[in-house]
Amino acid sequence: MNIYIDIAIALLLSMAVSYLLVFPVIKLARKWRMMDHPEARKIHAVITPRMGGLAIFGGVVAGMLYIRPETQYWPAISMGAVIIVLTGLLDDRYQIKPLMKLAGQVMAASVLIFSGLQVDILTIPFIGMIPLSEPFSIVLSFVWIIGITNAINLIDGLDGLATGVTTISLISISIMALALEPQISIVFLCIVLIGSNIGFLFHNFYPAKIYMGDSGSLFLGYSMAVISMVGLFKNVTLFSFIIPIIVLAIPLFDTLFSIMRRFLNNQKIMMPDNKHIHYQILAAGFSHRTTVLIIYGFSALFGFLAILFSLTSFGISLGITFFILFLLHLFAEMTGVVQKGKRPVIDLIQKMFTRQKNKKTRSDKDYEGD
Repeated sequence: MNIYIDIAIALLLSMAVSYLLVFPVIKLARKWRMMDHPEARKIHAVITPRMGGLAIFGGVVAGMLYIRPETQYWPAISMGAVIIVLTGLLDDRYQIKPLMKLAGQVMAASVLIFSGLQVDILTIPFIGMIPLSEPFSIVLSFVWIIGITNAINLIDGLDGLATGVTTISLISISIMALALEPQISIVFLCIVLIGSNIGFLFHNFYPAKIYMGDSGSLFLGYSMAVISMVGLFKNVTLFSFIIPIIVLAIPLFDTLFSIMRRFLNNQKIMMPDNKHIHYQILAAGFSHRTTVLIIYGFSALFGFLAILFSLTSFGISLGITFFILFLLHLFAEMTGVVQKGKRPVIDLIQKMFTRQKNKKTRSDKDYEGD
C-alpha cells in the first residue's frame, strides 16, 4: 500500500479513537475523582475532569497497532510509555510528590537508555561530529528525556496549549524526516501523535471540557523526547544537535527561564508558579484563546526556522541562528528573566493595550454624548 495512504489512515484512526475515548474518560475521571479544582495559581474557574491523557494514549496505541513501525526500540518505547502514563495517572489522582513523579520518569528513561536508545553522537557547528563516551552518553540521554518530559508538563497551563505546541513541533519533525533522509518510522510515530492530539484538541481547546492532566503532558513530553532521539539526534547532518532544540524552543526555554527566574528570586526550583510565558501574555490583557494562539504562532515560527535550518546553506543557517537568538532574548524579556525580573516587553504591550482601551472608552463616551 502507498505510504501516504497509510499515513492518512493512521492519522484518521488515531484522531477518531482519541476523540471518541474522551467521553468514557470524562465519566471515569468523575467516578475516580480525578478532577481539577480551581485555585489561586490556576486560571480556570470551573471544576474540570483531567486524565485526558488516557484518550491521547489510546489514540496512539490504535494508530501504532495499524502501522506497526519497524524499529528495534519499539518494545522499550512501549514499556517506557506505559510507565510514564501510570506515573501521570497517579499524580492526577493523588497529587504525588515531585520526587515520586521524577522517580517514574527515571524508570521510563532507564528502560529506553538501557535498551540502547541513547544520544551517542553530537554534530555541532564549527566542530563536527563528536562521539560520546558511554557514561556521558547515558547522563546526557537521561537529562534530555527527563528535561523534555518536564518541559511539556510545565507548559500545560492553558486550554489546548500543550496539545497544540506539541502538534506543531511534530509536524515540523515529520517534514524534516521526509525531506532529509526519509525516516518512515519517525514519520509514522509523529503522525499517530498528531492525530491523537487533534482528536483530543476538539475537547481541550478553550473552553476545555477536559484536561490532559499529567498522564497526558508527561506522555507527550516522553514521546517528543523519544522521537527526537530516534530521529533528529540520529541524523548526522551538521546541525543535528541544534535542530531538536529549535523545534522544542517554546517549552524548553520556558522551562529554562523558569529555573533561572526562580533561582534569581531565591525561590525553590521545583515550586510551581504563575510566571510562565502563557501567564505573562495573559497578564498583558490578552484573552485566554488569543494567548494560546500567540504561542501557537511562536511555535510555528520556531518549527519553520528549524526546517530552514536543516535544509539551507551554512550562511543562511548562520543568519537564522542570529534571528533565533533575538527571538530568545525577546522571549526572556517576556518571561521576566532579564533586568531583575522586570518585563519591559509585557509592560509595553500592557501600556499599548490600556491606551487603546482608553481611546475606545473615550470614543464611546463621545458618541453617547452626541
